[in-house]
Amino acid sequence: MKKNMLLLAWLMAAGMPVLAQNAYLENLKLENRTVEKADGKVRVQADICLDGVDLKRQQSLRLVPVLVSADGTQEALLPAVVVEGRVRGKVTDRQLALGERTEEAGVTRVRRTQGEPQTLHYAAEVPFSRWMVNGRLEVRGYVTGCAACSEGDEVMAAGSILPYSEPTFTMAPAMQPAEEEVKRRAENKSARLEYRRDSYAVLPEYRTNRAELDSVQRSFALLKDNPNLTVTAIYITGYASPEGSMAYNEKLSQRRAQTFADYVQKHNKDLPKDLWHVSWKGEDWDGFVVQVEQAEGWPARAKVQEAIAQCNDNIDACEWKIRQQLSADDYRYLIDELYAPLRRNDYRIEYTVRNFTPEEARQMLEVRPDLLSAAEMQRVADSYGRNTDAYRKALDTALRTYPDNVALRYNAAQAAVEAGRYAEAIALLKDTQDGASLNLLGVAHYKNGDKRQAEQAFRRAAAAGYPDAEQNAEGVRLALEMLGE
Repeated sequence: MKKNMLLLAWLMAAGMPVLAQNAYLENLKLENRTVEKADGKVRVQADICLDGVDLKRQQSLRLVPVLVSADGTQEALLPAVVVEGRVRGKVTDRQLALGERTEEAGVTRVRRTQGEPQTLHYAAEVPFSRWMVNGRLEVRGYVTGCAACSEGDEVMAAGSILPYSEPTFTMAPAMQPAEEEVKRRAENKSARLEYRRDSYAVLPEYRTNRAELDSVQRSFALLKDNPNLTVTAIYITGYASPEGSMAYNEKLSQRRAQTFADYVQKHNKDLPKDLWHVSWKGEDWDGFVVQVEQAEGWPARAKVQEAIAQCNDNIDACEWKIRQQLSADDYRYLIDELYAPLRRNDYRIEYTVRNFTPEEARQMLEVRPDLLSAAEMQRVADSYGRNTDAYRKALDTALRTYPDNVALRYNAAQAAVEAGRYAEAIALLKDTQDGASLNLLGVAHYKNGDKRQAEQAFRRAAAAGYPDAEQNAEGVRLALEMLGE
């Protein structure tokens, strides 16, 4: 398997003699030096050139390569190399032969050939630790004399190791929501009037009808009296509950829809007649099915659901079967609680909204944000400046109004990333699908400390067509490789 290696040539050694009468390390040369990280290990290699080292016959020079953290608080010692003068080497050989000492595990011994070229290839490896990144290499020298007494120590700085800087990610600039050429809006409501049995006449004083009709009129007045709005169409749709035949209920819903429309028109004569559209749907069987599903505390619920499942598209027969199966109390509950909401007239008032000046939009954002376009809301937010609480608040309101607007969500998340609120950005983008937003999600995950989630998000962004996502993903991959995460 091909290994991706991170390779760094060590810097040229700078001799730094300390406490030694004779400085040996300043004459030591390290050539063909490499530090490699792969498979969870750091491997150090170099050719140690001893040509300039004038070691006395009875001396030994212990060379200990050391990896040191950037702050100097942690280190890892690599296996030593012991360079011995001619006499010192013979003494060591004799001691080993007589059993007076044992070989040091991992230590390389070499006899200095005085006055002649001499190069030793060095290779060692240690387990990788995160602190080694951006660390340094030192070679420490320990000189001993004829009686194994210390004659001084030296340190050679051998350069930085495993350089790393956090990747920088490219991301799309702030987006501008699309403009609405015409701001079209609508109010959708229901009027649940009560009728005398088999009647379709609107009776304002019958039971709760007065309050219901007053509510309808307020809905129309709020739109008509608002100078910022222009009513463009009114749609009224009548529905009936399932008791009785479908043919009968079709006719009943038609007549109730028409009489309701006539009543409302009478009280809103300032609205042109060509704006009004009346239709009817007959029995609201789908609504009835929902009502039954929601009647969790009703004892007959399961029995009715079973009957509904066996209807075979014959609604009249199904309604009759349900009626026959229910007790008087359960049927009364069905009529009063489940059928009643189905007897209604839905009405939809469509209108357009004028465009607002920036100052008007600021005010409107506080009282009627639904009358602003997404683009108008973004301009309000921008007017406060991106790094302000007002910007964030404006976009919060905008997203509550237009929760599916990609541009608004992206801009809010980007502002959160810039402010260091990474968890907030992730929450905003967790269900996103477009390339730019997925790429931003990757940035948020990375800065929040989750590199693997970041890489996944960048890969998804690349698949979605965002052009810089692949490069961003590669940056994360290299970071994971370098940092061992």
